[in-house]
Amino acid sequence: MGKKLVLIGGGHAHMVTLANLSSLIANGHQVTVVGPSEQHYYSGMGPGMLGETYSPETIRFATRKVVEKQGGTFVLDAVSRIDPLGKKLRLASGATLEYDVLSCNAGSQVTQSAISGNREDIFSVKPIESLQAAQKRLLELAAGGRSRIAIVGGGPSSAEVAGNIHQLMYRHGLQPPKISIFSGPAFMKRFPAKVVDLVRKSLERRGIEIVAGSYVREVTSGRLELADGRSHQADLIFLAVGVKPSPIFADSGLPVGPEGGLLVNRFLQSPAHPEIFGGGDCIYFQDSPLDKVGVYAVRENPVLFHNLLVSLEGGELQPFAPGGDYLLIFNLGDGEGVLHKGWLTFGGRPAFILKDYIDRQFMRRFQAMEQD
Repeated sequence: MGKKLVLIGGGHAHMVTLANLSSLIANGHQVTVVGPSEQHYYSGMGPGMLGETYSPETIRFATRKVVEKQGGTFVLDAVSRIDPLGKKLRLASGATLEYDVLSCNAGSQVTQSAISGNREDIFSVKPIESLQAAQKRLLELAAGGRSRIAIVGGGPSSAEVAGNIHQLMYRHGLQPPKISIFSGPAFMKRFPAKVVDLVRKSLERRGIEIVAGSYVREVTSGRLELADGRSHQADLIFLAVGVKPSPIFADSGLPVGPEGGLLVNRFLQSPAHPEIFGGGDCIYFQDSPLDKVGVYAVRENPVLFHNLLVSLEGGELQPFAPGGDYLLIFNLGDGEGVLHKGWLTFGGRPAFILKDYIDRQFMRRFQAMEQD
């Protein structure tokens, strides 16, 4: 007799599972995918969409279509709580879903605790869909004269957003705004010095300012307050202050890591509830904590699918090995990039061209699932 498999989210770590839904269903299992959107956007291409290198259609998967054409059920909703003892999900709509096996790829979200008061013209880098609204507002502001754009956060997403805002203005023949990155004590502090130097020089060459030395304490519409007492005016503010997992795991009483990600063992499985699995940014890998980069979700794909199949039909679980060094390429806009892997680091147009090729190939591979 078949079992009930429920997937939370249609992100990178679930791509292989989504591609094989028809085989699961053919074996008698019921498969349900729950997601807050009918489509899933590839975050690695989000800044490029902001800068109009890519259209929205280029960087998204039609999750609902992929699920339903294979005989699965797609539920447009968000999970608010997991009942691991009753094996049920509580949805934001109030509905409930039962499961025998559960897989979580709920992603992550940008921390917004610094925002107070009016939130007008404040955008976060996630969800990726918000960048479309930000793009429209940037063009409106630029059409009215030179504007001031503030980006809060000292990581690579801040650099990518800043460079692609510059590209957006160039494409429309508009005067670039004054773009300032508020990085906290140090800009891109977890990266090698050569990487930071290449990114910094690329941004500063285009007039993008990096303000370091103090964290942003408070954000409100039109203004930033820094911890050292300084304040800055801005017409539009981006939040790129790092991401944290969905709070549903901690709220549900499941074992979690330090930031609230679902605790999983080497089989990508909850140690307390062996029928619950997870991948991507929403997990905390017990053996060795992982950076929140898409490459790990991609590497987890086949292992997660195998272990879900074993949980449904029996067999031996497969351990996940994170692997060694991974390739990092940042899209800094205006056809520039910075590449880093191990001992190799370089910047300029060749880095962007390679990232563009890899990203487009990745999208074509999984968008092929949408074809009838």
